[in-house]
Amino acid sequence: MFVRSAAAAALDRKKELFSLYDHDRREEQRRVQGWLEELKAISHASLNRKLDAIDDAWPGALPTAEFDRADGMRIPMGVTWRNREQARHWALETLDGRPALAVDGSQIVPTTDYSPPVGAVQIGWFFNDRCRATDGDAAGRYEKEIAFEVLAPDELLDSGGDDGVFPNWRVNQERFILECAKLCEFMERCAERPFERRPVCFFDGSLIISFAGQLRAGREHGYIQAVQELLACSERTRTPLVGYVDNTYSRDLVTLLAALHGLPAPAQINDAYLLRETLSSWGDRSPFWICARPDRLSDAGRADFYKQVCFCLARVGMENPPARLEMPLWLLESGRADEIVALVLAEAVVGSGYPYVLEAADVTAVIQQQDRQRFYRLYQDFLQAQGMAMTITRKQRSKQLRR
Repeated sequence: MFVRSAAAAALDRKKELFSLYDHDRREEQRRVQGWLEELKAISHASLNRKLDAIDDAWPGALPTAEFDRADGMRIPMGVTWRNREQARHWALETLDGRPALAVDGSQIVPTTDYSPPVGAVQIGWFFNDRCRATDGDAAGRYEKEIAFEVLAPDELLDSGGDDGVFPNWRVNQERFILECAKLCEFMERCAERPFERRPVCFFDGSLIISFAGQLRAGREHGYIQAVQELLACSERTRTPLVGYVDNTYSRDLVTLLAALHGLPAPAQINDAYLLRETLSSWGDRSPFWICARPDRLSDAGRADFYKQVCFCLARVGMENPPARLEMPLWLLESGRADEIVALVLAEAVVGSGYPYVLEAADVTAVIQQQDRQRFYRLYQDFLQAQGMAMTITRKQRSKQLRR
């Protein structure tokens, strides 16, 4: 149970640490903000000369042709409304006839409470076609479906050894791979359509997979291959792809600013926090940057695909810091960036601050706690039908009785 007084006392004991963190962050913010103001005052050509001088292949971010277009690191959306009704009208008009797809996933990781161990992955997708039907096709419909995959004990085994414990990483990786594969499947499916009728495909998260570099050697392969195939499929089919990170802690621009000054990037400042005042109005965005993040994958020469991804920070709502939008570099170079950003922002208006298509995919994919219990009961019935017994720990049986 939660005892409020005990939690309040624990917080109070650490108040000096929280105050120190806040003080340090404010100091770092002032320093990095000064660097940002210097960056705003120079040209694309000057920035490239500075980057040539530091001779760093992975300085965090590299400028695109949009740099000179921005006014002080800000590109405004250029639309305003007096009320929510007008905003929604603009969004629906912008999205009319423009399909969107989002894929999300959920998982059941193996637990020592049940034996034999089992894992499961569920991905859900929402495809809102929005196109008017022509030539007898099925345009105009929406599709909301799930796919469910089970990982058997042998598929969960880890040759690296985890003291006999079945690790979660295989389940997490399978979810990631299946999400990417489903996006590719739709891209191929819609590849023959004109560009305007191909769906904007939303990936829930970042295409820059720094986390994979933190895994034990060998476990990163599946993630790298999945992202590389996703980017290649997007370019091959000329289908828009957007990586959407609502609450981003990325520090690629902060890393760039620090690199230009020959200093390490401050740990307490991220890009969204840095640009929250610069991007002051709804729809404001930064220019797009090519991602050149230094991490374990790029250090090992395994992240060339990072530079096939460009990103910007965009003011999707006024309550929270800017979101991070990523897209393949080919999409920016084709002159379609403004068009795709407008579609993302319109999805966010319809979704009341979060892209509606992503919200719908999340609701479709999520596995609730009661769903997990239903799965384990089904698993027990399955094992019994195979003449196998399930072992459930006494602690888990006690929980089931109490709940």
